[in-house]
Amino acid sequence: MYAAVRRYEGVTDPAEAVRLVKEGFVPLLRQVSGFVAYYWIDAGDGVVVSTSVFQDRAGVEESISRAADFVRDNLASVLPNPPEVMAGEVGASA
Repeated sequence: MYAAVRRYEGVTDPAEAVRLVKEGFVPLLRQVSGFVAYYWIDAGDGVVVSTSVFQDRAGVEESISRAADFVRDNLASVLPNPPEVMAGEVGASA
């Protein structure tokens, strides 16, 4: 399995961001081949972390691209700063 983690800072409206992600981004992500799971975490203080899990590297790479496009087109006003993005093979899970 492979995962991508995106950390957003300076989130201006976490409630609106999660609404848009649930309604628009999650359905897009589910269409990506090898989709396993997606998590959106409000860490407080204007920080949000998302994690996408896929069966293969290609799915993770596509999720990163789709996330960038979705944020640019739909979330720029509530996620004004580019995320820190990390991706790689999952070494352990439970």
